[in-house]
Amino acid sequence: MERLKGAIIVGFLRLVASMPFAWAQRCGAAVGWLMWKLPNRARDVVRIHLQHCLPELSEAEREQLVGETLKDTGRSFAESACAWMWKPEKTLALVREVEGAELIQQAIAKGKGLVCITSHLGNWEVLNHWYAAQCSPLVFYRPPKQKVVDQLLQRQRAQLGNRTAPSTLEGTISVMKEVRRGGAVGIPADPEPALKSGVFVPFFAATALTSKFVPSLLKGNQATALYLHCIRLPDHAGFKVLVEAAPETLYSSDPEIAVASMSRTIEGYVRRWPSQYMWSMKRFKKRPPGEKKWY
Repeated sequence: MERLKGAIIVGFLRLVASMPFAWAQRCGAAVGWLMWKLPNRARDVVRIHLQHCLPELSEAEREQLVGETLKDTGRSFAESACAWMWKPEKTLALVREVEGAELIQQAIAKGKGLVCITSHLGNWEVLNHWYAAQCSPLVFYRPPKQKVVDQLLQRQRAQLGNRTAPSTLEGTISVMKEVRRGGAVGIPADPEPALKSGVFVPFFAATALTSKFVPSLLKGNQATALYLHCIRLPDHAGFKVLVEAAPETLYSSDPEIAVASMSRTIEGYVRRWPSQYMWSMKRFKKRPPGEKKWY
C-alpha cells in the first residue's frame, strides 16, 4: 500500500511539473482555494494558529489571511513539484532578484563553517537549488513518510553536487562534522523538536518549542550564521532570494537567548510575508507545562 501511495504521489508531482510555471502556480492556488472553502484539517490548523499568533487582527482579517495562506501553500507545493522534477537550471532561472549573495562568499572566505538558516516561508525547494549553486552545502531535512518519495527527493535535491542529511541521529552528526571541518550546511529553524532538544521562546503572541541545534553549531565561534529565504514574487514573476547576516544575539552562549533571537528573526520575516508562511504545519503540538493543547 505504501508503494502505491508513493507511486501516486510521484505521478501527481510529474503531472504538475509538466505544466508551464504560471499554470502550475494557478493550479496550486486553486487547490488552496478549495482547501479554504471546504472543511479539512489544514484549514482548521491555520485558523488555530492565526487565532493564537495574531490576535490583534479582526475576525474578518484573520479569515482573509487564512484564505491567502492556503492559496500560497498550494502554490508552494506546485512550485516544489517543478523544482523536484525540472533540471535545476530551469528552476534557477525563476530567481529574478537576489539580495546579499556576497555574504555567502564572504563567510566561506573566513575558513570557518557556514550555517545558513531558513524556515517554511516562501519556497524552500527553489532556495535549496539556489543555495546549492553557491557552495554545495549539506542540507538538513525531515524525510517524508513514503520511502519512494524520500528517495526521489534525496536524488532531486542533490542535483547540483550538494548533499542531504535526514533529521536522524546519523544526519545530525553528519551536519555537526560538516560545520567542524569548515563546510556549509542548511537548516530549517522552525520544525518542532523533541522537548529535550528545544526551549519555549516567544513566537508572535504565543510561545513555540524551538530547536537548540543551530546555536549549538555556533558555539566557540566555529561558524558564521546567515538567514536565507526565497520569497514568491507577484504575478507569476518568479522569486526573490534574501541573504542576511544573523544578529550577534544568535551567537550567545546562553541557549535561551540564542534560540529566542532565532525565533524573533524568523517572526520578522513572516510578518513581512504572512501568507507565504506554512501556517498549516503543526508547529505548536507541544505546549509549556499547564497550557492546554491547541489540537
